[in-house]
Amino acid sequence: MSRAPGRRPIPQLLALPLTLPWRFLTGLPPFLREMRGFARRARYTVATRGLVALYSDIVAELARRLRHGTLAAPPSPQAVALASATATPEALRESGDRRRLEFPTADEPSVSVIIPVLDEFERTYVCLASILERSAGVPYEILVVDDGSSDETRELESLVGGVKVLRNETNLGFIAACNRGAALARGEFLVFLNNDTLVCPDWLTPLLAPFGDSAPGRGAVGLVGAKLVYPDGRLQECGGIVFSDGSGWNYGRGDDPADPRYEFTYDADYCSGACIAIPRGLFERLGGFDTRYAPMYYEDVDLAFAVRAAGLRVLCQPTCVIVHSEGGTAGVDTGSGAKRYQLRNRERFVERWSETLAEQPSPNANPDAARYRGEGGHVLVIDATTPCVDHDAGAVRMTHLLRILVELGCRVTFMALNRRMEGEHTRALQAAGVEALYEPTLSSIDDHLRRAGGRYELVIMSRAEVVEEVLPAVRRHCPRARCVFDTVDLHFLREARRAQVTGALDDDAVAALEARELALARACDLTLVVSPTERDLLFRLAPDLAVEILSLIDARVATDTPFEERSGVLFVGNFQHPPNRDSIEHYLREIHPLVREREPAAEITIIGAQAPRSLRRLAGDGARFVGQVPDLTPYFSAARLSVAPLRFGAGIKGKIQTSLALGVPVVTTSVGAEGMSLEDGSEALIADDARSFAEAVVRLHTDAQLWTRVAGGGHRAAEERYSPARAEEVLARIVSARS
Repeated sequence: MSRAPGRRPIPQLLALPLTLPWRFLTGLPPFLREMRGFARRARYTVATRGLVALYSDIVAELARRLRHGTLAAPPSPQAVALASATATPEALRESGDRRRLEFPTADEPSVSVIIPVLDEFERTYVCLASILERSAGVPYEILVVDDGSSDETRELESLVGGVKVLRNETNLGFIAACNRGAALARGEFLVFLNNDTLVCPDWLTPLLAPFGDSAPGRGAVGLVGAKLVYPDGRLQECGGIVFSDGSGWNYGRGDDPADPRYEFTYDADYCSGACIAIPRGLFERLGGFDTRYAPMYYEDVDLAFAVRAAGLRVLCQPTCVIVHSEGGTAGVDTGSGAKRYQLRNRERFVERWSETLAEQPSPNANPDAARYRGEGGHVLVIDATTPCVDHDAGAVRMTHLLRILVELGCRVTFMALNRRMEGEHTRALQAAGVEALYEPTLSSIDDHLRRAGGRYELVIMSRAEVVEEVLPAVRRHCPRARCVFDTVDLHFLREARRAQVTGALDDDAVAALEARELALARACDLTLVVSPTERDLLFRLAPDLAVEILSLIDARVATDTPFEERSGVLFVGNFQHPPNRDSIEHYLREIHPLVREREPAAEITIIGAQAPRSLRRLAGDGARFVGQVPDLTPYFSAARLSVAPLRFGAGIKGKIQTSLALGVPVVTTSVGAEGMSLEDGSEALIADDARSFAEAVVRLHTDAQLWTRVAGGGHRAAEERYSPARAEEVLARIVSARS
C-alpha cells in the first residue's frame, strides 16, 4: 500500500527552512508586513508609556527574533511541527503519490464541508486527504464546487470517492460557488473551507463546540472561525479586527500561534472565510454570502457583521487549527488579479455598514485593545497557582469566579505566581474565554504589568501571599485599577485555632499574622471573605474596611442514589492543608473505632492528595486511602454520608459545601459548620466531642428517615447560598464599581 500523502516525509523541503540564510531572508517579507501592526502598537505605547518604553520594547523584540536567526516572529517548535506534519502540494507534485481517497458516506450528516475550487488540483487533493485523516467523530459530507477548472480537477472523481462534486461550466466566482454548495448541503452546519488549507488533527469537533453549551460568555453563537497558521508555523490570524474606516486586521499575524494571547476563545469582529462554520438555517435566513461583493473579498466580513446584527455572536476558536497558504488562489497583490476586488469591496462594505463602523475602534488603535468587544472592562486575576478543579473547593470557586466575570462581559486575564501552564486545567480556562498567561511568554508578572498594566481596570489577587508579592507592582503599573484582596479564608483565624488545638504557634506569631493580613486588606480597595463570620470579624478589627462576601460556588446537581443502595462514610481533603491532616487523624484515632463498634458497615473512604505515610498507617480495618481522584461524584453517589471532623480552620469548608451540593448529608463540628449557618438536625449533624460525633455518624448511616431529611435540607441550603447566581450578584457589583 502506498504511503498516505499526509504522512509522506519530504526531507529536502523540510531541511531548507532550517538553514540560517534561508530563515533570515524568508523572514524579511513577513517582518515588513508586520510593520503595519507595529506602527499601531507603537503609537499606543508612546501615548501610554512614553518613548523610553517603546525603545525598550523594540530592543527586546529584535533580540528575541535574531536569537532565532530570523526577522519574522519565531514560531514555537510545536507550531513548526504541526504545520510541517502534512505534505504540501509541491511535495505531492514531485512524488506523484496519489492514492485514492474514499470518504465515508453519512445518511444524515451533521456538517456539510463546502470547498470552492478553481484549478490547483494538488492543493485540493492534499486538503481532502487531511480532512479524511483528521475528521473522525463527526458525521459529515464534502461538497467540492468546481468553479470552471481546466486542470486535473475535472477528473477529481477518479481519485476521490464519497464526495459530491458540483461543476460550474464557467468561472462564477468564489461567492457564487459557495452559495451553490450551501444550497445543496444537507448538514445542520455549514463549514466553508478554502482548498489551499490543510486541517490539523481534531479540527471539526472544536469548530462546532461553541454552537452547543460550551461557548464562553452569554448569548447564542452564530458563526465560528478557526486559527490560521502559515505552512512555516507562523500565525496568520486568530480572528479579525475591523476598524472604523472598514479596514481589517488579521490579529496576531506573524506571531507564534502558541502564544497564550492566541489560545483562548473570544468574540471577534470577523473570522477569515478560509475556514468558518455557521448553522445552515441561519446562513439561509441571511441570504448567504452577499452577491454585491462578487466575485470575492469582504463577503466573510460582511457575513460576520450580518450575524452580529441578527443578535448572534462571532467567535474565534483557537483549538481548531488550519494551515493556510494565504493567497494561494488569488495572490496577494491588491493592484492586479482577483485581489483588486478587495479595494472595491471595502468601499461597498463601508457603504452598507457605516452606522455599525462608527462604533468600531479607530485605525490607530492598539490591536490588543481593539480586539476586545465586551462592556465589563478588563479584569486581571492573579492566584498562587492555576485552579485545578480536581484538587480542592478553592479551585472550583476560582474557576467559577473567572467564568462569571466572562459572562458579565469582562475581558479576563489570569496569571499564576508560578507562571505554569497546567495542561487540561489551563485549556479549560481558555475554552471558557479566559486569557491565561504563562511561561515562556510570561517571563515575569512584574514585566507584564510594566508593559500592559495600564489596560486593567480591576485586579483581583487571591490569597495573602499573592497580594504581598504583587500588590506593589500592581499599584505602580495599574494606575486605573481597583485592587481587590480575595482572602479565600482568613489565615490568622485558622492559625489561631490551630495553635489552640496543637500548640503549633505562640500568641506573638498569631498576632503577627493578623497584623500582616489586616495591613494587606487596608492596602487594597476591597476585601473578599467567604462567610458572614469572617466579615463580622474584620469589621470588629478594622471598621474602615470595605468588605464583600463571595462564598464558595458550586453548580453540581445532587446525586440520586437512594439510601438503600448506599453504604459507608466519605472524607475528602487535600493533606497539604494542616486542618485536613489533623481532622482525619483525629477521626481514625478517636472516632472511627467507636463507629465500627456499633455499625461495622460504616467503613470510611478517604480521598485526597499527598496523604503522609504516618496517616496511612492509621487506616486499619474499615478504612482505606484512595488518593486524589479526577471526579468525586461516583464516590459521593456511593456513600451514605461524609464527615468533616475539623478541630481548627477558617472560611467556608469546601468538603462540606461539595457534599451538600451533591445531596449527601454531613456530620461536622462547630468549626466545620462555622459561617455556613447550617441548622443542626435538618441541614447537617453537628458534634464536637468524639463520642457525640460517632453517635451522629451511626444515626445517619442507619436511619433512612433522618438521612432523607438531612440530605434534602443540606442540598437546599447549598442551592440557596452557594449557587453561581449568588456569586454573580456580588461580582456584578464589584465590576460595576471599578474605577
